[in-house]
Amino acid sequence: MTIGIEIRRLLLLSWRWVFGKKKKGVSLPQSLRPFLDSAGWKSEAKPRVFAFHFDDRKSYIPSWFPGSEVLIMGMTMPNTLFQRNFAEALLSNPDSEILTWGYRAKPWVYEFAREHGVPLTYCEDGFIRSTGLGNERQQPLSLCFDRQGLYFDATRPSDLETILQNYDFDADRQLMRRASDCRDKLISMGLSKYNFAPTFDVEVVYGPKTARRILVVGQVETDASIKYGCDRPIDNNDVVRLAKAENPDAQIIYKPHPDVLFGSRNKVSEPDDVRDIATIVTERIPLPDALRTVDHVYTITSLGGFEALLRGIPVTTLGCPFYSGWGITDDRQLCPRRTRKLNVLQIFAAAYMLYPTYRDPFTHEKIDIERAIELMQELLAARRAGVDKTPAATLAATVA
Repeated sequence: MTIGIEIRRLLLLSWRWVFGKKKKGVSLPQSLRPFLDSAGWKSEAKPRVFAFHFDDRKSYIPSWFPGSEVLIMGMTMPNTLFQRNFAEALLSNPDSEILTWGYRAKPWVYEFAREHGVPLTYCEDGFIRSTGLGNERQQPLSLCFDRQGLYFDATRPSDLETILQNYDFDADRQLMRRASDCRDKLISMGLSKYNFAPTFDVEVVYGPKTARRILVVGQVETDASIKYGCDRPIDNNDVVRLAKAENPDAQIIYKPHPDVLFGSRNKVSEPDDVRDIATIVTERIPLPDALRTVDHVYTITSLGGFEALLRGIPVTTLGCPFYSGWGITDDRQLCPRRTRKLNVLQIFAAAYMLYPTYRDPFTHEKIDIERAIELMQELLAARRAGVDKTPAATLAATVA
């Protein structure tokens, strides 16, 4: 065996070890194969986005950066492998940047960005997302890109909070007219962040209304929105008990988070433990339907609280979501940075129009919220008619 053949054999073994390795959690996306195969790409003068805690299930992300080459770095990229293969290319182009899904990248990624002054952007789903969940490979219609923090993080400012604190909404009459129209469309169409459950007659679960109704919107208790949005330990059952204590004569309705209810995320508290004081919703009810006939909402930091506000329902927040601290909620956690009084429509304009980016999941073109609402309605109507027109289904049919 020649030395050259032996070297190639060892390289192939190391390749298989990297991409086929099952222990220690190292798994790299197949889309990195061309970059590990050749060193020539490093000298190409083009801006690149190095996307951490993204894998090939989020293969749509390059379409959100049409002017850049996106390298999906995977969920567990080791620092040593990055330094050896990618660091030079990142640092050689000042227009390149790091993108992370939430705060989920490895700590060394954030340290690397700080040490070298590399621009870093945090990414999360927007508030009008899809007709299915991300784990169904449903592409989002909206994403939020934030250079300061993330909208659910009350421990520091975010780009959304900066908009809310400083934007002159009164001067932008066109924006506010559009916001009013879009809010009305969302409500009339029964749209939410995720739109996949069939419409539901809540009276079947709630029963006849004989008293005030308080809805507790449950959350995944280990979620980052609670970790970074609440300054004390609290679980969903604590919220239910507080709602009952403050409204002893009301009907308390507790809607656990669907991911917890159906087992895809772990629960901390047991809904059955509060069944003696609350009606537990175990059906897959769309949030817009669940809010019907409700007089007040309690939640920790859920977006469901803001969707209630859009419908004129008072909300008590025990944490500090993006929509609290502006004078429209009953706040049990204060945020000294938020010193301005806003109304619901102004917060809607900021969070749904100025802050996120919308793209057509079929054409990948940038669109406005009006077109996003139209697309969502079309996809939802087709889904409820038994036809899945989402990009994931279209791709599956093409492959088949």
